Parts: sequence; C-alpha cells; structure tokens
Amino acid sequence: MKFKLEKTLSLVAVGVLSVLQGAQAAPVYEIKNIDADTFNLNGTIENTRNGYGMSVNNNNEAVGAAKGKKKLNVDEGDDGVIDIEDGVSDAETITYSVNLPILANNFTFTSIENDAATPWLPTFESVNGTTAPTFPEVDPVNSVDTFYYGINDAKVKVGEMTAAEQKVDYSGSSTTQEYWYYREYEQRGFVKSGTDTEIALIPPYFEYVSKQDSGDVTVNVGGFSSATAVNSANMVTGYASTDISKNSASIIDSCVSNNSETAPTDICVQNRQYPKSNGLRDIQYQTRGYVWRYDAGAITEEFLLPLGLETTNDGVYIGQGLGINTEGVVAGRSHVYRKNDKDRLYFDAAYWTQGADGSYQYNWVDVDTVKDVNSSIAYDINDNGILVGSYNKYIEGYRRDKFFYIDTSDANAELITPFDFYNNVSDLSSRGRDINNNGQVVGYIETTHDKEKPRPKAGFLYDIAKDEFTNLNELLTCESKGFEKDDAGKWIRNKVEVEDGSGKTLTYNSEIVIVEANSINDSGTIVGTAFIRKPSYKFDTDGNLVIGDNGLPFFELNGYGDPVTSFLPRMMVLQTSGAEITDEWKAANNCIDESGESGDYERKGAASLGWLLMLPLVWLRRRRK
Repeated sequence: MKFKLEKTLSLVAVGVLSVLQGAQAAPVYEIKNIDADTFNLNGTIENTRNGYGMSVNNNNEAVGAAKGKKKLNVDEGDDGVIDIEDGVSDAETITYSVNLPILANNFTFTSIENDAATPWLPTFESVNGTTAPTFPEVDPVNSVDTFYYGINDAKVKVGEMTAAEQKVDYSGSSTTQEYWYYREYEQRGFVKSGTDTEIALIPPYFEYVSKQDSGDVTVNVGGFSSATAVNSANMVTGYASTDISKNSASIIDSCVSNNSETAPTDICVQNRQYPKSNGLRDIQYQTRGYVWRYDAGAITEEFLLPLGLETTNDGVYIGQGLGINTEGVVAGRSHVYRKNDKDRLYFDAAYWTQGADGSYQYNWVDVDTVKDVNSSIAYDINDNGILVGSYNKYIEGYRRDKFFYIDTSDANAELITPFDFYNNVSDLSSRGRDINNNGQVVGYIETTHDKEKPRPKAGFLYDIAKDEFTNLNELLTCESKGFEKDDAGKWIRNKVEVEDGSGKTLTYNSEIVIVEANSINDSGTIVGTAFIRKPSYKFDTDGNLVIGDNGLPFFELNGYGDPVTSFLPRMMVLQTSGAEITDEWKAANNCIDESGESGDYERKGAASLGWLLMLPLVWLRRRRK
C-alpha cells in the first residue's frame, strides 16, 4: 500500500484497501557468493575483516570496499604472528594522532559474475598507489585509504581516496619520536576507467591565504571532494569544498602565526581537522554538489550544483550530489529555507536538472506535506525520474527515518511513503538507497519494535508497480540462509567446524542475514551487506590473543562448551533463481533448525549493523595501535 501523506486515510480504510489488493508472487533470490565447501561468504578481500558491496552495473560487475585488518598480532612473547582466517575480534583500535605513522584501513575491490576462478570473488584493485593488505605489513607500508561508490556499464568507477603519508622532523622533547605524520588531503574524489590510473577530482578550494604582518602565507588545507555516482554518459556526481568558514579561517591564521619547529603549520592544521570528542571538527568547509564530465581519461567539464538558498560566509552550508540518471538529473540534498522562510533552515532532499545552457537548477523535494520532518535526503533517481530517499521525523516519540519516493517528471506528484510490513506507516526506520529502471527499490529497514535498544536491520526490496515491500531474507532459499538438508530431508543449519588451541574440534551453526541492500541493476541483481556468523576469539586480561601449543587460537565458549559467536559484515550478491514464492515453495523451504526456531532474522534480536553509513563523508585519518 502506498501512503500519500497529503491525503491521510484512516487506518481502518487503509486496512480494507490492503485486503482488497491481495498479495502478489515475489521472486526467489539466492546469495551467489557463498562458498559451497566452507559455507563462508566470499565477501571481502584477503587479510581484511569486513566487506561491503556498493554498486553493480548492468553487466553484473560490482565494486565494493573492504575495511579492517582481519589477522592479528600475538603476544610479543610468542615471537611471531599467527595466520587467522576467520573470527571476531576488537583487538584493533583506531585512533587519530599526528604522532603515529599512518596505516591504511580501507581498500577497494571489484567483483564480477564471470570471474575466471570464482564467480563474484572480491579482487583487490589499486587506487592512488595502494597495495593489497598484507600480514605482516611489508615495506612500504600502505598509508592510502580508498573507497569505491559506483560503477557504470563501461567500467568507469568512482569513489574517494586519501593522500599518502607525509613526515615532518620532530623537534620536541621526546627521545623516541622522530617524525610528525600528516597527509596533504584527507578526502579526494576520483574517476577510474578500467585498469587505467585514476583521475583526481581537485576541489575548487584547497588552499587558504593567511594575512600576516610579514606578508601573505599560502597554506594547503587539503579541501575535500567525493565522487558518489556515475551515469552511462560518464557524468559523475558528488560534492566538493568551495570555501572555508570564518571561524576556520581564524584557526588557520593562529596556526600560521604560531609556526615554529615545535609547532609546524601543517601539523597544527592537521590536528584541528581531526574530530573532537563530540565528533565535530574545528575546521569546516563550505560544500557544494558537483557534476564532472569524464571523457577519454580527462575531466572535460565541471558544473556546480547551486544550494537551495542564498548564503553568507557566517555559517556552514552544504550541498551533496549522491545519485545521477542517464539524463544527468542529480539526486542529493542541500541546505534550504523551506518555502523561502528564513526562519526555517533545513537540510533537505533535492534534485538538480540541467538547462539548455548547461547550468543546473535546484529543485526542493517538498516534505512539508509530512508533518514535522527534521531533515531528508535523496539517494538516487532512475531514468524515469523516480527519486528515492528518506526523511527523518519523530514517530511515537522517537526520531525515525522513513523511505519515500516521488515522481519528479510530474509537476503535481505527491511524496509517497510506502507501507512496509503493516497496513500503516510503522515506526520502523527505513532508507531507500537505490532504484533501477523497472521501479525496484532496495535499502534497509529495522525489524523489531524495541524502543530502548538497537534495532536489527534487514535489506528490503520494494516494487513500485506491484506496491510490494519485502524483507529480502524472506525471499531467500534455505541454502542462502545457512541451512542444508539432512539424510531425512529435514532442513538443519550447516555445522561449521573450527579447531581451537587445544586441538579440539568445535562446531557452531552457520547463519547468514542480509542487513542492507545498496544497489540493484535492471536485471534485478542486488549487492549490499550481509552478516555471517563467526566465533569470537579469546583474549587474556592484558588483551593478548590466547594461543595454544598448536599455534591456533582459543575461542570464547558458552556454558555448553560451544563457541560464542557474533556477526561479521561481508559483501553479498543476490540474483533471482527463476522461481516465484508460492505456497508450494514456502512448504518446501520451511527452514526450521534443531531448536525448532525459525531461521528468520527478526526472531533473533541480534546486533544491528554498526558501520559507516554509505553516505560518503569526510575521510578521517586511520591510526592503529
């Protein structure tokens, strides 16, 4: 049921309409990147812990990002390292400091259906000179963080990267520290065609001129840019820094005036760009959405996307392009005065259309018809002009996100909030992340109603034409959820075996849960993130991994002597099996494990997806201690 909030129906009337509409058959999906022998997800590159599927084109070629080192150091007394393939650990801690060398923690990969070795196997791809993650580290140590966000049918890929580590001689009182460490920039968008060298998207603003008594001093503050999506015409959208706030200028002036051997300007500026305990940074940039045209290995045109309001430099105003269709229409968000009322400044969903002269015009997505919306965002727009995103508002006393779509080709179109699992607008947060040209939308939605605890999430598929909203986990074959049939033909969970430090073989139940869908192509292939269950390593009171005489780790055990398990995020690839969900299919795929509990994620109450939100934001320097 679609809910046009401008014309609210009573819940009774909505329920009647829902019953009259009836159910329609949905396609059956399979996770295609499961290793049949190990029941593992081939969802990240070697020597990394987490993997995320970001975008898939119509040729079934995908890009993604890997995050976090998977293999761990042992206690120094063990004089070496241990090669650990799987498991959950919090041993790696990320912090921010100019006093420590920079170690990259984010890596780009590609994943294609017709991979010569294994379909959809994530394969590391270098950007800005990055090297594949290794363990132990090899020289030179990789200090460049990279991230892919999009790919088109011509294999043009877009994303963002950091600069490599730079060093300044340390002149302080320390007897052990030799250098300070910094980067020339922390975030720069790029375009990469096939295996060619990437083309950096230089932001309009990356230098600041400080007025000093001794004369002007030019400071490289880095600026930032990001490339978030690319269309079939090689038009790239994203955002870039265009200026700096007045307060930030004063901070940089102070760094310049205090420049000395014990406080170099570059180090001072870098420190002030780090997040403080409240998550905010002292140096803030004016940000505008952008479109770049890529052609034959070069950027040939640039277009600024105007904000939804006129501004001064007294505040910080932001615009971002996040999705782009074949016609070059951009979806994103911008600061705006709603209905031109200067007392109503908001950060709202928007789209930009290109005029005959090439310039772009701003269009606000009218969320005023939804009462008391705090903010909104548009993630994508298809070639038919259907824009998808979410708005944030209080529902039953709590701030929630709700997925919406709107037909931008219709001047009289109404913002529509589809019902999810109920015959009303529930309090379950949801976000629509991508839409294909068939009107199929993917994203994520919460699955439990506990108001005081983190809520588990699940990927969803919404079909606009059928008005069908489905938890993707309910469309999966039993094998894709981690089940197999026993000799009696009964569905049971796969038993995964691991050997511990004592030489004992332990078992735990396999489980795979789709928690977010990020991209869907026109044939229905979906990429995103799934949780896969893994055992948790055991650490001593000093935080060292406990290793047995056989060189293998011990695992945390529960009261029954079984491994304690947690979820790890991995890229998942979904494709339809050719079947449709019918009563007969449901009867044959009624996955029940030994305890009699359903395999559905909603009944588990497990952890929700605590990761980077795939809206690209300013890169932070990653340190590891």
